Formats: sequence, C-alpha cells, structure tokens
Amino acid sequence: MRDINIHDGALVSLVIPCYNEEGNVEKLLAKTSLLMRMEPRFEVIFVNNGSTDSTGALLEELTQNLPGTRVVNLDRNSGYGNGIKKGLELSTGRIVGWTHADLQTNPLDALRGLQAAGDTLENIFIKGLRKKRPLVDTAFTHGMSILESLLFRTNLRDINAQPTLFSRDLLNTVLEGPNDFSLDLYSMVIASDAGYKQIRFPVDFGPRFHGSSKWNTSTLARLRFIKRTLRFSLALAKKRWTACS
Repeated sequence: MRDINIHDGALVSLVIPCYNEEGNVEKLLAKTSLLMRMEPRFEVIFVNNGSTDSTGALLEELTQNLPGTRVVNLDRNSGYGNGIKKGLELSTGRIVGWTHADLQTNPLDALRGLQAAGDTLENIFIKGLRKKRPLVDTAFTHGMSILESLLFRTNLRDINAQPTLFSRDLLNTVLEGPNDFSLDLYSMVIASDAGYKQIRFPVDFGPRFHGSSKWNTSTLARLRFIKRTLRFSLALAKKRWTACS
C-alpha cells in the first residue's frame, strides 16, 4: 500500500476498485488528476482488487506524483463490494463513496454529484443516472428497478449507476454490506431507511475504452446476476421487515 499526502479530513473520499484494468489505468489517472486539480479537497483511493495483470504495478507507478491518492493492493479478488469496502475503511472524507475504473462513467462525475448537492453535506445520498445506454441494457435496468422498488417500497432507479456518494455518518452501516454487486442496492436501501435525501443527476454512459464487462457478458450472465440479486434482496427485505415488526 502506498500513501502520498492524504488530506487530513478530506471533503470527499472517492474509492475506485480496479480489477484487470491495465488498459484503462493511464486514462483513468489522467481524468483523476484533472478531478483533483479542479477540486483539491478530494482524496482518491485506488483498490487493486486482486488483479492478475499489471494493474497494481501501473497504479503504483502512475500515482507517484499525484498527491491526495492512495493505492491499496489486495492479494485476491473477494468481490466488487469487498474491494470497495477495503477502500472505504481508509477514507477520511465528510462525503465518501465510489465509482468504477472502466471509464464508462467519468471520475469527474463525482465532482458534478457534489455540486448537485449544493451546500448540503449532511444526510445526503448522491448517485448518477445513466444516459446513452443500449436499449437492451436500459430495459434490463428498468425491469430490475421496478422489482426492487416494489420489494422495498421505495424508489430504487438505476441501482448500479455511478458514482455513489453519501454522508460519512452512513459509512459504518455500508461497511456491513455484501461483498458483491449487491453493495449498490444495499447502500441505496439503508440510505432510504435512514431518511437520507436522495440526489440523482444524469451521467453519460459510454463504451469501455479497454477490456470487457465482468458480469454483463451474455443472457446467461444476466440471469445469474438476477438470481444472486434477488436472493440477496429477499434476505435483506426479510431482515428489514423483521426489524420493523
């Protein structure tokens, strides 16, 4: 793990988990550098989430002269959510959260999300709303959003959109969440239950610069994702109902 000039109590801590993203790292760091020039009160925590390519080495090399960054190397990939949580554990910001390394959404969107919140830093949950997506993916997301909204009786649109940012008071509860992609759903539900103000803003969602999706690879992969998500959703909903009864 490497640390350089991490802010003592940054305004925003942004975690970016990276798994086999060697082809995207250089562009990712360029966009991150621009983000931090525009708003130096950000800290960015890159998590090399058990990559088997040169992602970790590239992150170490290319962040040497980028103040306010931290690189965390995990020996193995124990899930998307686990990588994010390992980064969040080291965060210092009043607002904390994550985005993706694949550049389908821009790290600069985190700054746009912060600006959308205005002067409010307490009890807020900020999340993008993806635009310019393929019709099939949009329909899939819309269907999942309806199912989850009905199950949890709250508005859960575009659950896996990025960035995801929230007030630090929610952090300890988020760290209790799942180690897979269900962390996005979990964070939205607990933020809603805590009465956090939901702030959504549009983000462009473009093609990957390099590599391929880690889950959205085929109809079978989507079905597996649905099965895992619904299994977790039912368990979380049951726990939620029990707590309210």
